Order: sequence, then structure tokens, then C-alpha cells
Amino acid sequence: MAPADLVVLGASLRTLDPARPRARAVAVRDGIVVAVGDEAEVREHAASGAEEVDGRGMTLVPGLVDSHIHPFRGTDGTRGADLNGLRTLDEVRGVLAAERARCAPGEWVLGWGLSYDAFHGERIGADAITEAIGDAPALLSFFDCHSAVASRPALALAGVDGAREFAAGAAVVCDERGVPTGELHEAPAIDLVRDHVPERTRAQRLDAYAATLRRLASLGLTGGHAMLGAPALLDDVAELEERGDLRLRCVVPLLLEPDTTEEEIEELLALRDRGGRRWRAGAAKLFIDGVIDTGTAWLFEPGPHGEGSEPFWPDPGRYAEVVARFARAGFQCATHAIGDRGVATALDAYRAAGPGGSAPHRIEHVETLRDEELPRFAAEAVAASMQPLHAAHLDEPGPYRWRDNLHAAQVARGFRWADVRRSGAILALGSDWPVVSADPRIGLAWARLRRAPGHPERTPFLPAQALTPVEALEGYTTQAALVLGEEHVNGRIAVGMRADFTGLGADPVDCPADELPDVPVLLTVVDGEVVFRA
Repeated sequence: MAPADLVVLGASLRTLDPARPRARAVAVRDGIVVAVGDEAEVREHAASGAEEVDGRGMTLVPGLVDSHIHPFRGTDGTRGADLNGLRTLDEVRGVLAAERARCAPGEWVLGWGLSYDAFHGERIGADAITEAIGDAPALLSFFDCHSAVASRPALALAGVDGAREFAAGAAVVCDERGVPTGELHEAPAIDLVRDHVPERTRAQRLDAYAATLRRLASLGLTGGHAMLGAPALLDDVAELEERGDLRLRCVVPLLLEPDTTEEEIEELLALRDRGGRRWRAGAAKLFIDGVIDTGTAWLFEPGPHGEGSEPFWPDPGRYAEVVARFARAGFQCATHAIGDRGVATALDAYRAAGPGGSAPHRIEHVETLRDEELPRFAAEAVAASMQPLHAAHLDEPGPYRWRDNLHAAQVARGFRWADVRRSGAILALGSDWPVVSADPRIGLAWARLRRAPGHPERTPFLPAQALTPVEALEGYTTQAALVLGEEHVNGRIAVGMRADFTGLGADPVDCPADELPDVPVLLTVVDGEVVFRA
């Protein structure tokens, strides 16, 4: 056997491999695990010049994978002021005023992470931010990336002076006089303004992507399912790998929208097998609805104010046709479906389409789920991809738009992580960054607690839906591999598997969940390369 080029010695390995669940050392050759065992066994495989990592005080687990993240689109969308965590308009205005002072005259004021609840009943729109940004063009995206606020100068630059018709469930919100308020729903409307924001150069964009990937590696992430891809992005990812900056193993699904043309569909179908050593295409991403917070999630019973009565695709039959076409071409299909009717529609489309390649079709988010659809995931071999931190704030009393836009029975069927997993279905976990924090330690804690870690005084949201410590870790490892059909190469530390590891300062299974966010990340290894070391 060829000698190893990397060894980790003296660590506590939680391998998630039933054949050998615990070990003390691991050896790697050319990105593949060649030995797992005690130190003496592993040392026998090391070449004289092998890189040796002292693993004392470290728990090594299979590399943590975020199964729904936007490392590239998120980097593009997180320029400007960070508005996350601001709960009042006064706080928002203060941060925007500081950002305006930093910008040059005429420069766009940008912001991201805005909360709907910061408005507290005041009308969402340009007038709410005018005092802070003056006559500057401005575009602020909400935390869920499904809505935005544009200033009046920005609307003027974009020529948005009234309502628009869209093929998808998007809207330029107007007042009673037909004048745009500045509130924009969904990408087709937001892009009317976003397309006028000056872009980075390609070199600047690639450098920004590389910086994001470095930060994600420092959080212990070794892989990500980058959920919004396009042909041009595949070129960027290939370039990042060529220059040595692809520090996460990436799957890049290609986005399909209701107005995607026949010519564009043919172009996307031809990209199925595109990829490199650490990245690949081969998946298609679709949206069947929006989000509960804006009333655009598709529900069987409209919400208390009439929300949720329409799908994102005006013609769900056309959505099902596109799913079938990509499935026949060997693509895995991933559908954003948050409302219960959206979930059922996606399940119906997948059942009619049949499997697509070696990976199961998947549904993203699944924020409210009826009993009727729950058993279908396992029975019809459809995976669920869910995000623990999307339940954030549901442990807090008081008004909250997610809860306020649903009936009590729909809330009671919210974020059914345990029910999905214990039904026998695949349950992959992720963050949806930049919607919420990408830190998997916080995600692991929320998956177990159903409340904010460090706040034992809060009441967990539907605590029966909490995952066990092992189930939570599997959601970022073995289940993340299953959702890609890659369980034979990823998700465990075993001979013949890819050498993707995360080294933590405590065992994420044995560690109390409230302490997980403070557990240090000590080591991140991707493809046998140390990409982060504390």
C-alpha cells in the first residue's frame, strides 16, 4: 500500500462507521482514508515526509456539510451594512446612517439581513429609511432574501414607477395611488433594482468568494450544497478550484424559474456532468412557493389574513413538466417548498417524474407539513433538507410574522424534524446562509434544543420535534451524504472514504447542547488538505 501523506494522531475519533465507531488516529493518501485505528496501527502507514497533526484534545468527526447554503449568491448579497439582529427601526436607521456616511457621494447604500419585525406595524417601504440615507440610491434585502426595500432614488434609477406583471409570484408593492412604496417581493421584482447596483469585477468577485469559503472552513464546514447556481457560476467555481481557493466541497444545483426559456433549459441540461475534483453540477433547483413571513408560502388553507393561496409557479403543471424533464435527463431535483401545499405538490411531481440519477429528489425547508404527506418522504424515496435555525425566534413570546401568518394548527405542524427523521426519511440539515448563521455548532444546538442555546429560560418550540445528539450530527454528516447519493464515499471516517474531517474541542454528541456554540473548531480537512487549523 502507498504510504500516507497526512496522519492525525492522538485524537478521539467519532467515525459514525458502525464497523468501528471509535478510534484514535487516521491516515490519508491522495484525499482518501487509508487507515483508521490506534496510533500504532496508523503510524505504520505514514511516509517519512507525511504531514502529522497532533490530535490531542480534539474530537474528529466526519466533515460537517451544510446541505442548503449560498456561499456564492450569499457573498454577492451581503455587501454593505449587516442588519441582522436589529429589532427596531431606530436601530436600522442608525446603522444605515453610518453606512451612508461611509459611502462616497452617489454611491449605493446596501444592506442585508433586515427583519420584517423591525417595522412593528409601520409600513415597509422607502419612506421608513429616507431619513437615514437621504437622497442616496439604496437597496436593503430582508433576512430571507425573498423581499427587499428600495429607496425612491433607487426606484427612479431603475425606472420602477408603477406595478409590474410577473410570470412568477413576485410584486412591486404600490400604495392606493399606484405609486411604488419601495417594497419588492421575490427575485423578479427585486432584480428590477438590483440589476442597477454596480457589480464587482470578476477578480473582486472571486476574491470575495474565496474569503467566504475561508470563513466557512474556519467554522468546521467541509462541504456545502450551494442552492442557487447558473452557468456563469460554474465557471467561477472551476476558477476557484484551479487557483486553490475551493476550500469547501460543493454541489451547485442549477436554478430553473417559471420564465426559464426553452433555449435556456437546453443549455442547462447540457451541463449535467460538469464538475471538478471538489465540485459538481448534476442537480436542478426550483421554487414552488415563497416564504411564510411574506404570505407567499403555498398553503392548503390560506393563513388568517388570506396569505398563501397562490404558488410561485403560476402553472404548477408546467413545474411538474420541467421536473420530469430534468429527472429523465439524470438530474436530482431540489424544490423549495415551505407551505404544506407546496410540499404536497413537489411530492406529486416527483412521484410522476420518477428518479433522476443516483441521488434522491429532495424538498428544501418543509416548514409546515401535514400528516398526510409525512409518510410519503420515506415511501417515495424523497429526501428532506431542513434548517434548524429557521425556527429561531419561535422560542420567544410575542408577535412574530412566521407564527402570525399561520393558523394554530399549521403552527403545530411546523419544523417536524423528528417526525421526518423517524419516519425513515433522509433528513439533511443546513443553514440557508446568509438567511441565518452558517455556524454548524449553532445549528446542531438548535436541532437538539428547539430554542436558542444559552437561554434555558425560554420555552422550546414544539420540543417533541427535537433531534437526539446523534441524529443532529448525522444530519450534517451521514444524512448529508445520503441526500447526494454519496454515502459510499462521504459521511463516515472509514477506509476508502473521502478524507473530509472536522476537529472540535469537544465531542458534539456528548457536549451539552447549550455549550456547543462555544466549542472551538480546531481543524478542518477537505480532500486530505488541511484548510483550517486553529
